[in-house]
Amino acid sequence: MDIITKTKEYLTGVGAEAKRVTWPGRRELWESTLVVISFIFILAITTLVCDKVIEGFLKIVHAGA
Repeated sequence: MDIITKTKEYLTGVGAEAKRVTWPGRRELWESTLVVISFIFILAITTLVCDKVIEGFLKIVHAGA
């Protein structure tokens, strides 16, 4: 087989898979989006708190040195 035939077969398979995809409805998409945004917000707050704790610890260590 040459590369053109292989490419055509691959793209045909990709098209067939794309037709089998079940896309979420508007409500499910909105709910999933809210979950992701909430998780990002919680992760950002957690990162901020950890950063401030480490910063405070380093200030204490640095002041004592």
